[in-house]
Amino acid sequence: MTNDLPIRHLAFDIRHFPSLFLLPEIPAVDYPPAPAAPALGPPLRGVRGGELRVWQRLVLALAGAGLVGLLATAACLTPSSRGYGTHQGLGLPPCTILQTFGIRCPSCGMTTSWAHMTRGQVGQAVRANAGGALLAILAATVGPWILASGLAGRWLGGEPRESITILVGLAVVVTTLIDWSVRLSWGT
Repeated sequence: MTNDLPIRHLAFDIRHFPSLFLLPEIPAVDYPPAPAAPALGPPLRGVRGGELRVWQRLVLALAGAGLVGLLATAACLTPSSRGYGTHQGLGLPPCTILQTFGIRCPSCGMTTSWAHMTRGQVGQAVRANAGGALLAILAATVGPWILASGLAGRWLGGEPRESITILVGLAVVVTTLIDWSVRLSWGT
C-alpha cells in the first residue's frame, strides 16, 4: 500500500491548531508601590546636605567625649616605670595573661603608653606599647573632631573616608601585633 496523499497534506501547519501553541492569556497584576523605608531618626531641620540626624549626632558626641575622657584619665595617671601596669592605678587587677603565662599580652602597656603620650614622652610611650602610642595619637585627633562634629550636627572638615578609616585601623592592629611579637621574641 502506498501513501497517496501529497506531502503537503502531511506537513503540520500551526494555523490549523492555534490553541495548542498559545499560552492562555494571564491578566497583569498591578501591585501597590513599596512603602518608603522608615527614617532612623528625626531629621535636623529637614536634613540638608551634610547635616547629621539626631541619633548620629548623639553617637558622635558620646564617642568623642569618651575618647577625650580616656585621654584626660590617662593624663591623671602616673606612668608605671615597668612599662605596664599603669591601669592598676584605677583599681583594676593586674594582667591575667601576664600572671598566668608569664608573658605580656598585646595590650599590656597601652595605659602606660597613653599616660606617657599625654605628657609628650613619645619615646617612652612607644617603648611601653607602640600600638597604644598610635591609639593615643588617634584619640587626641579624632576625639575632639567627632565631639565637635556631633555637637555641630555636621561633619566639620569633611566626612571621614571609609578606606582611610580601614587603613588606619589596620595600621594600629598590625603595629600592636608586631610590637607584641618583638616583645615575645626578646623576652621583654
